Formats: sequence, C-alpha cells, structure tokens
Amino acid sequence: MTRRLIVEADGGSRGNPGIAAGGAVVLDEATGAVLSEVGVYVGIASNNVAEYRGLIAGLESALEHDPDAAVHVRLDSKLVVEQMTGRWKIKHPDMRTLAATAQRLLQGRDVSFEWVPRLSNKRADAAANESMDRRESFRRDFDGAQA
Repeated sequence: MTRRLIVEADGGSRGNPGIAAGGAVVLDEATGAVLSEVGVYVGIASNNVAEYRGLIAGLESALEHDPDAAVHVRLDSKLVVEQMTGRWKIKHPDMRTLAATAQRLLQGRDVSFEWVPRLSNKRADAAANESMDRRESFRRDFDGAQA
C-alpha cells in the first residue's frame, strides 16, 4: 500500500502586497505525525504568491520525506485549489510560474487537493506567520513522533 502524506499549506501578506511568507506542515496520514514544518519568507508580495510559495515548500518537504508517497494537499485558498486542479485559469504571470513549479513537482504522482476553512489550517498559518515575524525561512524536521 502506498504511503499518503498530507501537506497543509498557507500563505499570508501583511499589506497585500506587503511582507509575505508561506507556511506548510507535512503529516503522515496513517499516524497523524508531523514530519516537518516549513516557513518560506517571500519578502514583499501578494497573499496569493505567498500561498503558492507555501504550497511548493510543503510539496518539496513531503517528497523529500517519501518520493513515492501519494500526496493530499489541504489549503484555505480556494484560488490556489481551483487553479491547481485546472478548474480556474491562471492569469497572473507570477502565479502561472509558481503553479508550473508545483505542477512539475507533482507530475506523475497520486495527488489530490482539498479546500479547507481557515480555522482548519492553523498549523500552516502559524508557520507562515512565524516566517513573516522572523523575516526568514526555516524548516524543522521531526522523527515522526509529533502528533
């Protein structure tokens, strides 16, 4: 049976555009264990660009943990979910480039996307906010014992 990893991703911008960062948490679906937390500092950008940067950072971390895993992505950005599933067109050139990067990471993989309410995405939001507060990127990997 293929292992499934969950990527919870978020992004934010204080000012939109303003100080921006993405955040992601990678979990093992079977155990609920947190495998990594990632914050990616973007600088001055829109919240949508930050959302994509959080998504990409989460995908990269998940695939480093297990390159063969199926990936289920949870985002509170309806825009990113709809664009990544191909239901909405991507008009903005910066977002088109970021979406292409995410699509390359997922090419040939078992992947699904789910929109979740903002309150259900607190861990990824906290990672994005930590990165904005510190004005730097970070990554914490765990042994899988975190829940």
